[in-house]
Amino acid sequence: MPATVPRRRVLHLAAGAALIAAPAVWRGAVAQARALRPTPSQTEGPFYPLDIPDDHDADLLRHGNLVTTRGTPATVDGSVVDLDGRAVRGAVVEIWQCDVDGVYNHPGDPRRHDPAFQGFGRTTVDADGTWRFRTLRPVQYGGRTPHIHVKVRLGSRELLTTQLYVEGDPGNERDFLWRRLPEDQRALITVAFRPAADGVQTTFPIVVRA
Repeated sequence: MPATVPRRRVLHLAAGAALIAAPAVWRGAVAQARALRPTPSQTEGPFYPLDIPDDHDADLLRHGNLVTTRGTPATVDGSVVDLDGRAVRGAVVEIWQCDVDGVYNHPGDPRRHDPAFQGFGRTTVDADGTWRFRTLRPVQYGGRTPHIHVKVRLGSRELLTTQLYVEGDPGNERDFLWRRLPEDQRALITVAFRPAADGVQTTFPIVVRA
């Protein structure tokens, strides 16, 4: 007849097994808590440069020897991290947008573009994944609410194309691309522009699947 394990011994064995398993469960919970939500992608639109201009640095307020004096200067900074919050070293961030009159520096937009506004910029993130541009606070044009186009690359890979929107702008609710996103995803690409000594400033954290 098989030996019977006392009930107290069974309970001790179960408790021991739970303690052994607890670290693995805890680690899993922490990993899940650390996982960030990826920044939603959006359409590239028709005005990404056909040819990258010679002047494509992170200061869009200067174009060659010209300096734009129109519109509201804006500092846009942020970071590029992966789903675990690690900096994506070597990532390149690009932005492009229309000038203060709503005109893109692109052959597909036949209107006259402000020659002093660069319109497109590119920068490599720092070692900690941060980046920064000087540009204009975006303006409305046509049926679109104010926005800045953003693209992230890593080597030959395109990690993300999206658009950055202005928190509280009345045009958002009428914009078909902004409205298409669920509310929780809109919040990830809609940022507040706050007054600064030299115009306005905002921060746009980017999370990518790297």
